[in-house]
Amino acid sequence: MDPSQVGLLVALIVLIVLSSFFSACETAYSTVNKVRLKTLADDGNKKAEKALKMADNYDRLLSTILVGNNIVNIVIASLSTVFFAKIISNDSLSVTVSTIASTVALLIFGEITPKSIAKEYPEKFCMTFNGLFKVFYFILTPFNELFMLWKKLIKKVFKLNSSSSVTEDELKTYVEVAESGGEISEHESELIRSAIEFDDLDIYDIMTPRVNVVAVEENESMEEIAQKFVESGYSRLPVYSKTVDSIIGIVHEKDFYFLKENDDKKLSDIIQSSVCVSKTMKISAVLRIMQKAKIHMAVVVDEFGGTSGIVTMEDIIEELIGEVWDEHDEVEVLLKRVDDDSYLVSGAENLETMFEALGVKVKEEFDSITVGGWVIEQMGKIPVAGEKLIFQNLIITITKATVKKVVEVRVKLEMPPEEE
Repeated sequence: MDPSQVGLLVALIVLIVLSSFFSACETAYSTVNKVRLKTLADDGNKKAEKALKMADNYDRLLSTILVGNNIVNIVIASLSTVFFAKIISNDSLSVTVSTIASTVALLIFGEITPKSIAKEYPEKFCMTFNGLFKVFYFILTPFNELFMLWKKLIKKVFKLNSSSSVTEDELKTYVEVAESGGEISEHESELIRSAIEFDDLDIYDIMTPRVNVVAVEENESMEEIAQKFVESGYSRLPVYSKTVDSIIGIVHEKDFYFLKENDDKKLSDIIQSSVCVSKTMKISAVLRIMQKAKIHMAVVVDEFGGTSGIVTMEDIIEELIGEVWDEHDEVEVLLKRVDDDSYLVSGAENLETMFEALGVKVKEEFDSITVGGWVIEQMGKIPVAGEKLIFQNLIITITKATVKKVVEVRVKLEMPPEEE
């Protein structure tokens, strides 16, 4: 092999290494976890900080990779033809061998191998080779500028709009993937999902409805008020004037018993001010109002100014972290399994919670948020005990009902036809 052939062989090896480098960069920067890089950068890792800055400028980065990789591959094809022409005297055979050899070499060493490695360790690759890539990035800047102008022209001609924002559904998918991969626990996953959905809920979805509100009248006797505190177990009760639609404030149990020991004070002296919120307000907005006012209970009003119910700070916090019980709370089971395919469900149970527990997927939306309200909505009347409702693969039997509401239902799961 003469010196010219040796020089061509060395040049081909160097070019294949460069092709491998560009291919690896393309995979690494397209699959790198930016959140992980940012975390490392915030911890003081300079390499991660530089790699993150490069990854954020992905359009120019991709332009550099494509230009560099295509130039290298074209040169490889040309030099390969010359190299094998010098070795093999037969022109047609040399072209065939050159095509096969260069294609196999590029596939194995220029594409498959580097991309597989880069996909396994994208963050490590980006941080290690970011400096070398910046050299090519600088060299190919003129080409980058031309392609960026071309891209703007294409977007303007075809009126293309790109959106890089992440939707809530995509965030939930990321959380599910992280949970299935063992990176976060099930509890952490539920907490993140609750935080994502937190701003979607109206206060109406979590309030205590008016019929269940325990309140005291401003002129009630001390004994009657004390009895309500004992029976309800609540530490705060709303106070109304004449009717529950006119709530004038809130009385705290601690203040009440202090008042009871001091005959020189009246109930009006310990009534704390309350705030009124609309039932259509988001719970995140109500939380901010309650924090600003430094109160733990708000009155929910309807469009006519009447009382729809009340909401407490505990109700809002439970939407994030789940049920919070204290030592005085009576644990009420709203959904109880009675056998393999039957459940007893309270009419006060949340409708979405029931569907989720039963594994029923429902695409349509309903006006009601409780099981009892939903049954009435579906049947178009207030049913009596013994009546049945069939919904998808659920057979719902009313077990307890009053003239005003559905108290309890029995839900039987029927196996879908395809599973049978």
